[in-house]
Amino acid sequence: MAELRPPGPGGNGRDSPAAGSGPQDLPEPAEEVQREDAESDWSADSWSDYGSRDKPGTTLGRTVPDGNVLFPDIFHTDHLLFYERFRAYQDYILADCKASEVKRFIAEYLEKVLEPSGWQAIWRTDVFEVLVGVVGVDFSALKAVVHLTEPFLCESQDSSFTLECMQELLELKEHQILLQELWVVYDESGEFDQTALAIEHVRFFYRCIWRTWDEEEEDEFDYFVRCVEPRLRLHYDILEHRVPSGLVVDYQNLLSQCEELYEKFLSVRNSISSHDSDSEAENVSMVEGLKLYDKVEHLKQKLKLIENPLLRYVFGYQKYGSLQAKGLRPTGARVIHVVPWTMTASLLHMLARDKLCPASCEDLEIQFHRDPLAAVNASYEGDKVIICPGHYFVDGVFSIADSVELEGYGLPDDVVIEKQGKGDNFFDCTGANVKISNLKLVQHDAVEGILNVHHGKTTLENCVLECETTGITVRTSAELLMRNSDLYGAKGAGVEIYPGSVCTLLHNGIHHCKEGILVKNFLDEDYEVPKIAMINNMIHNNEGYGVVLVRPAIPSEMKDASAQETTGNTQPPQAGDEPACAEGSRQEQPGCVTDELELCKRAETSEQAENNSEIANVLGAASAKKNQIHKKRLSELGFTEADDNLMSQEMFVSVEGNQFKWNGKGSFGMFFF
Repeated sequence: MAELRPPGPGGNGRDSPAAGSGPQDLPEPAEEVQREDAESDWSADSWSDYGSRDKPGTTLGRTVPDGNVLFPDIFHTDHLLFYERFRAYQDYILADCKASEVKRFIAEYLEKVLEPSGWQAIWRTDVFEVLVGVVGVDFSALKAVVHLTEPFLCESQDSSFTLECMQELLELKEHQILLQELWVVYDESGEFDQTALAIEHVRFFYRCIWRTWDEEEEDEFDYFVRCVEPRLRLHYDILEHRVPSGLVVDYQNLLSQCEELYEKFLSVRNSISSHDSDSEAENVSMVEGLKLYDKVEHLKQKLKLIENPLLRYVFGYQKYGSLQAKGLRPTGARVIHVVPWTMTASLLHMLARDKLCPASCEDLEIQFHRDPLAAVNASYEGDKVIICPGHYFVDGVFSIADSVELEGYGLPDDVVIEKQGKGDNFFDCTGANVKISNLKLVQHDAVEGILNVHHGKTTLENCVLECETTGITVRTSAELLMRNSDLYGAKGAGVEIYPGSVCTLLHNGIHHCKEGILVKNFLDEDYEVPKIAMINNMIHNNEGYGVVLVRPAIPSEMKDASAQETTGNTQPPQAGDEPACAEGSRQEQPGCVTDELELCKRAETSEQAENNSEIANVLGAASAKKNQIHKKRLSELGFTEADDNLMSQEMFVSVEGNQFKWNGKGSFGMFFF
């Protein structure tokens, strides 16, 4: 994980100064002086979170509350930038606290910046809003002591919340309200700026960062690193549309499931008596509690994978799992769909000669379409789409659920399909046997890769893929055959291979990506290792490695890897190398799960044969290790006769004839998480 430091002002939209802050409204010379002063004080201990009591006037905007126009305006604080929240939590609120110390650290922060009384706020709940005045603050409980204002202002979903009702409710609460339920009323003096911002930080933390189970996690001095930073980054990545919508939905569903199961677990745990008992009811509760605990831990691990920007796509979700194939056309006929950029007599003659009049299908139906997406959407099982030379701009997603063939009529550079407009995906394939050939695919403004194979088999032949994010993704239970194609420009991996998939790469070029090929392997009985064949590919000029294997860390295995590196690696590490996993002692602690990639092993070889042999050996060793663990689990479950055929059914790796040149970190790397 990158070194933690407050992102500096400037740069992209995430790391730019807050809009509407005072200096932006000054004349240019004064603005420059103001900016230089702010930068010189960036690390000063005396620098307070936002604003200063010594400067008159507020630097915050104001917002008109929705609904009741009688309510006063409130401070506009809910659109803070990433770096503003990052620095507040890291430098002023949480620092290096433990999870169990979070509430105390927040209380100490509030004592320094919060005005204890003399301000008004709107108390908001799911059913009502009411204007209150604050007369005190209980910092340890993170609550404000309030009273109703005069005149009484309230808005609710029904008319039952009268003045008398609200007074009775406040008396039941002893006039104490959670700070995160208060929105500070706007004040031009600037006296309550820090109060409004501090409450916003508390509100955001408990809404978007804190999890009910955090306090029971391993109590280490890295709560900010383990939990706050990855969750904060995920929140802003979602806001800025850098996470696929399907992955966002999955994360929200997982979070809801985990919270629900954790509440059940707490209920079961609390129901078990503290004294020793051998009652049948208590034994049943113990078993139920253990099952719930295992489910919660499994969901928490999935949440961590999505929260970590480096491992976000390790968790493979099946966004298009429910996409239904049309099957055969009701008439039983098969159709050739033709997409002409411009149709001339000579082009029609050549099409008829080469593609439209096969000897065995004289009565084949032919349909013409204006664009490739319309042709694919009109296709049924067994249809063929022929795309004539031209540059096609498509605003949409090619979701291919049937066995359909897409073929460009000409060279790939002559038949270009370019994505237009924003969207998660470009090509999604779930058909049993999809073939795409002789096309150039150009991707823009997509969150996911240029081609996702979710189910079935997809053959990609003689194509050019110009990517922006991840290139091709081969999901669990899917199969890809990629032959004689060129892929480049991916900000992630050129090809991502998931557990349980089959991937055959023959005579391809994969270059100028962040990583060439990323293999994701899980040592878990729920996932089979992928089956991969790589023959005569040219993998070059990638920023990271040519091939990377990502897999969970096993402490004993990491010790073995560390020992092998100590005894077997005689070459000194190159400058800029990542630290080996042997240096990451916290990963060797039992039960410690980290969210960052740790470089475990790398192979720096210059000869082509050595490169291929190294990759094949390590991938084969990973397969054998999974076999050993799987057999051990079978034995623990009472299956004394392990399946000897299991080894033969595991990953058969054919890696030969590949060339690895000018990759930034080398030919092969293995990462543990």
